[in-house]
Amino acid sequence: MITSERPVADVQSRPDRRRIPIDQVGVSDLRYLVVVADRSERPQPTVARLRMSVSLPQEVKGTHMSRFIEVLNRHREGVAMATLPLILAELRRRLGAASARIEVAFPYFRERRAPVSGASGLVDYDCVFAGAVDEAGIDCSLAVRVPVTSLCPCSKEISDYGAHNQRGFVRIEVRAGPDEVGIDELIEVAERSASSPIYSLLKRADERAVTMRAYDNPVFVEDVVRNVATELQADRRIAWFRVEAENDESIHNHVAFARVEWARPADGV
Repeated sequence: MITSERPVADVQSRPDRRRIPIDQVGVSDLRYLVVVADRSERPQPTVARLRMSVSLPQEVKGTHMSRFIEVLNRHREGVAMATLPLILAELRRRLGAASARIEVAFPYFRERRAPVSGASGLVDYDCVFAGAVDEAGIDCSLAVRVPVTSLCPCSKEISDYGAHNQRGFVRIEVRAGPDEVGIDELIEVAERSASSPIYSLLKRADERAVTMRAYDNPVFVEDVVRNVATELQADRRIAWFRVEAENDESIHNHVAFARVEWARPADGV
């Protein structure tokens, strides 16, 4: 056993003479058990994949990697859009950095009941909290990726029998004002904008209802992103958004997609 009480050298804090500042240095691909808080649902534990970084001035050799984990561990019981500014401020302070960034990617689960039988199952959604802070201020965003069903309007119009449909994904990323926008709210916007939501458990009567619902509500990917954009533009909390819809086409050897990006004008209209 080593019993020497000799001071341990702080190599990271030694000077560097190459005169090259580093934009981002930190930890990535870090899996950590966190509790995600969303205002419309009770907090839920989940396993997040994180990327955390700070800037490093040209005169310093290295950053202190352990401090990233120390900061995360203090906040892991409540990770949310509302707490990102606190985490970023602490990262910046603890590491003596001009800027800090964090990205928290995680699966989020909602209980979904089948439309006829009421059979219950969990559906998962990929979500990302992201934030950055520097002398100019703070910038945070929330992104969700929502599985949906879409039915082709053209196929329905021209076919004698039915219409082709497919599973698609709607990804919504938003920056909001002081009033937080919830994960569940964005999921519901995406699902309303498609032909039908996705379910994890369906009985025969449910499958019939979902199939007919999609048939009565055909949408192109263009329709989906426009539907989402219409709702988000009307939400005064949202300052900026990007929405993308993808369809894993069932009768084509490609993926169809559409994207809309929008920022609220300076006059707030």
